[in-house]
Amino acid sequence: MTTRYATFGAGCFWGVELAFRNTDGVISTAVGYAGGHVATPTYQQVCTDTTGHAEVVRVEYDPAVVSYEALLVVFWESHDPTQMNRQGPDVGSQYRSVIFTHDASQTAAAEASRATLAASGRYRRPIATVIEPAGDFWPAEEYHQQYLEKRGYRACGASLRA
Repeated sequence: MTTRYATFGAGCFWGVELAFRNTDGVISTAVGYAGGHVATPTYQQVCTDTTGHAEVVRVEYDPAVVSYEALLVVFWESHDPTQMNRQGPDVGSQYRSVIFTHDASQTAAAEASRATLAASGRYRRPIATVIEPAGDFWPAEEYHQQYLEKRGYRACGASLRA
C-alpha cells in the first residue's frame, strides 16, 4: 500500500481532524502547526498570533481508496473558506484557511478545486484560502490529538460524517 500526506488548515483543528478521521481511506490524522517561522512551537506560542503558524491537520491517506480531490471536498465542507484569518469566533492568523501541498499534483488539484468553488456561486464573498508548499509540520501537544473523540464529539460544532 502506498500512502500519501495532505495538510489542511481550516480554523480550529479539532473539528477538521474529526471530519478527516471519519473519511474512508484516511489512515491517520495528526493535528499540529505549519507555515510559521518558529521551530517546535507550542499551542501557547501559536495562540499569540506571532509565530506565523496555522492550526492544521496532517492527513495520511491511501490514494487507492480516497483521492486527494475527495479530501479537498472534505476540507471545503469543514469550514467557511471566505473568512480571512478566522473561523467563527476564533480570530487570528492561526485560524486561516490554507492548503499546504506536498507536490505539484496536489498544487494543481488544490488550485483547480479552489477555482471551481469560486466560480460555483456558492459564496457571495471571495475565497480567502491560500495554497502554499508544505514545509515543516510540528505536531500539537498530545492533549490536542483526537480531542473531540476523547470528549465524545461535544465541541466545535463537529459532526460525524456518514
